[in-house]
Amino acid sequence: MQFLNNKQIIFLVYFLAFSKFDKHFLNMKENFTFKTSQNNNLQISAYLPQKDFNNKCLIYAHGFKGFKDWGFVPYAAEYFSGLGYLVLTFNFSHNGIGTNPLEFTELEKFSQNTISLEVSELLQLINAVKENNINLDFQISKIGLIGHSRGGGVSILAASQNKNVNALVTWSAVSKLDRFTERQKEEWKTKGYMEVKNTRTNQVYRMNYSYLADILKNKNGLLSLKSAAEKLDIPWLIIHGKNDLTVKIDEAEELFEWSGKNKTKFIVIPDTGHTFGAQHPFTGPGKAFKIVLRETEKFFAQNM
Repeated sequence: MQFLNNKQIIFLVYFLAFSKFDKHFLNMKENFTFKTSQNNNLQISAYLPQKDFNNKCLIYAHGFKGFKDWGFVPYAAEYFSGLGYLVLTFNFSHNGIGTNPLEFTELEKFSQNTISLEVSELLQLINAVKENNINLDFQISKIGLIGHSRGGGVSILAASQNKNVNALVTWSAVSKLDRFTERQKEEWKTKGYMEVKNTRTNQVYRMNYSYLADILKNKNGLLSLKSAAEKLDIPWLIIHGKNDLTVKIDEAEELFEWSGKNKTKFIVIPDTGHTFGAQHPFTGPGKAFKIVLRETEKFFAQNM
């Protein structure tokens, strides 16, 4: 006879107590830290399944100047946990977010970030989930990735290298990591850093030249999105806003062109941009983001 552990008993009590109410009353979230092999900490939010657990986990990867508690991310995580998934959102260790989950306070770490570091961290998290090494009592049979913007590119790279990923969804994903003019790159190399402004917070961040050097060194190898997209042999859903000014629709078309057409679906959402109408602080999902959620839900249901 198999007995319930404490965590499952607590979940059962909550479910029985609140099941007659709106599913958002069932929200159960655990925050914890995962230490990587590089001795960096990933701050993780685990959204526990709010109905019969389907033994599947979705991992969300944020983009440049993004974080796990930005805008639509918690809402989306609750949405999918309400469908029976274990959902993990996390901050890459050098994304600039520290102990305050909503403020960029670790700007020195931000300056030292690289794409290779982010890919490595996502790969380690995927393996930890599959091997049940994240201190959550859930046995995972299948893993799906959701990546937004640069996090979409990182997710493509990770999925192409890790057989534990069963399906991939990218929202507004980049098709190129070298997004800089020759003049910018020369100035960057000379100064040793580039400055970028966060228009939401008005903070100015530095990116060390090591970020660009990593991309240039590996652009034809482990950081080639073209090679990764061509290598992918799992179901992949590409969703992009037609009016995206941050990552133009051309990049989504390029990713689709590189993909295996028998396993890839490409959806263009009209009259919306990079975040599908969402903003931070989050004010609720608009029509475009509701489409994103429904199409993503349908895709995972059919392909995992």
